[in-house]
Amino acid sequence: MWEFKHISIVGLGLIGGSFALNLKKRGFPGKVTAVDLNPEAIKKGKKLNLIDAGDADGSVLNGADLIVIATPVGAYKNVINLIKKKINPKDNVIVTDLGSVKGKLVYACEKELNGIARFVGGHPIAGTEKSGVENSVEDLFKGAKFILTPTENTDPEAKEKVKKLWHDLGSTVIEMDPYYHDKIFASVSHLPHVVAYSIVDAIDILSNKLNEDLFTFTGGGFRDFTRIAMSDPIMWRDICIENRDNILEAIKTFKQSLTHVEKLIENNDRDGLKTFFETARKKRNRI
Repeated sequence: MWEFKHISIVGLGLIGGSFALNLKKRGFPGKVTAVDLNPEAIKKGKKLNLIDAGDADGSVLNGADLIVIATPVGAYKNVINLIKKKINPKDNVIVTDLGSVKGKLVYACEKELNGIARFVGGHPIAGTEKSGVENSVEDLFKGAKFILTPTENTDPEAKEKVKKLWHDLGSTVIEMDPYYHDKIFASVSHLPHVVAYSIVDAIDILSNKLNEDLFTFTGGGFRDFTRIAMSDPIMWRDICIENRDNILEAIKTFKQSLTHVEKLIENNDRDGLKTFFETARKKRNRI
């Protein structure tokens, strides 16, 4: 069933920890190790029986046949440099990732690892607003989509092994061009996070204007809508920088939509507002 004997995870946070947890729960018989700059993450991972061993310097990478990058995308350059130092090119290692931005990052990883390891880009469409290995979630990837982003340079055998791994974890695997991936997820993932953070910021500004803490009056709707604003700021900073152009285009479109409803309100356009809300409601109900 399993194609790998030793899987090493770089970055033992929520996603990396959940990946390790679900390997164990699905009966992976091999060795699971992790690298993290935070020794507490490694300590917690061992205590929770998510990993068999771990360190901060990357020594555990030596001997792994699959390395999974689960850090914020802004750390990829340093991670790739670490991998290059720690593995033997003769081992024919496969390296994959779990990052929310693909595009040029996939090509950069392929270039840096050329002749050293085989890189396969990937992105699980799963997560929570929490962070830290202690918040790892069982069955996080079960029934979820996993986006595989091969290029013309991707080793076919490596791609199929990574694809099978995610099938074994219960995910539905979809192959997609790396740059097309970034356009799609700038709209359906990155924009909603930016909007959620911005709504919290707007309520804070309005609180100052009214000299009243408006957050004390929020209800379930506000909490539901802004839940993702509790996500890791470093991760989202890096995503915004790495997928800058696509996110800016998505923000531009969102501002146009907001301006449209603003005009409807200004003009007391009851029919227009009803149509706007009904159309959005119908489309939301399709999900």
